[in-house]
Amino acid sequence: MTLEFLITALVVVLVPGTGVVYTVAVGLGQGRLASTAAAFGCTLGIVPAILASVMGLAALLHTSALVFQLLKYAGVAYLLYLAWMTLKDQGALSLGRDADRGTRGLPSVAWTGFLINILNPKLTIFFFALLPQFISPGAVSPTADMLGMGGLFMAMTFCVFVIYGSFAALVGTHVLRSETVLTWMRRTIAVTFAGFGLRLALADR
Repeated sequence: MTLEFLITALVVVLVPGTGVVYTVAVGLGQGRLASTAAAFGCTLGIVPAILASVMGLAALLHTSALVFQLLKYAGVAYLLYLAWMTLKDQGALSLGRDADRGTRGLPSVAWTGFLINILNPKLTIFFFALLPQFISPGAVSPTADMLGMGGLFMAMTFCVFVIYGSFAALVGTHVLRSETVLTWMRRTIAVTFAGFGLRLALADR
């Protein structure tokens, strides 16, 4: 595992995407524990992309326009759904979660984070294009190398997302007392989700 891969993976994880937006939104509205659940769900959503890359299923997405388009628009629809749910919610930013702030709602938070990543075909294509570039030509087991790099990428994702979410939870305890601030935060997050959906819809690959 090269230093180049570690740096590249860290940069990719640090760049805010739909998973970061979701984790931050949950942290702002529901606290640190819920944001950790969101980070966990988003991290688990990476597993199908890694397995698809290892097994070669990403090649199908790369060559089959129909399969890619179906998966892409499923992701678009879900992002737009999140935008709508965020916009119409009242009170804390729940993104469709139960009003109960206890542990009963955590599986739902994690499940939403999982769906956000599993319905993103760009993630699968990313792993298909990126991981092979860092496999040593003389590697004894390229599959083991890809799984190892994928596991490290997941660990980085979880740690970075937890930091994002924890910071959002800390800030949220102070700023969410203002209904005006909460309303504009909800609108901003909704527009961000919708923007991600529009960008994905317009992407060729």
